[in-house]
Amino acid sequence: MRAIQVDGGSECYGEFEDPRKEYGIKLFVLPPRSPKLNGMVERLNRTFREEFWAHYEDEVDLATMRFHLKRWTEEVYNRKRPHWSLGYRSPWEYLRDTGLVECPT
Repeated sequence: MRAIQVDGGSECYGEFEDPRKEYGIKLFVLPPRSPKLNGMVERLNRTFREEFWAHYEDEVDLATMRFHLKRWTEEVYNRKRPHWSLGYRSPWEYLRDTGLVECPT
């Protein structure tokens, strides 16, 4: 890996920064909300805002929110939600159908 492109969020600094420098990996920071430069990530962020966060009604503490977001991502986004780029199949269905990965049921 020679370089990493990030959108400048705070999760891209801190513990991430020292190993990146140690290994000489270049960092390219994009301006916030740059769909022309970072389209796939911005689309994923939009999906999370519209389909998860807009309906989230549980506790507002980091551990609880992480738990629910991870569960939603694994169960809904990856296994049930159709994706246009995958022929309206979920990522799980796509991997199963293409035989790229053995997917347990």
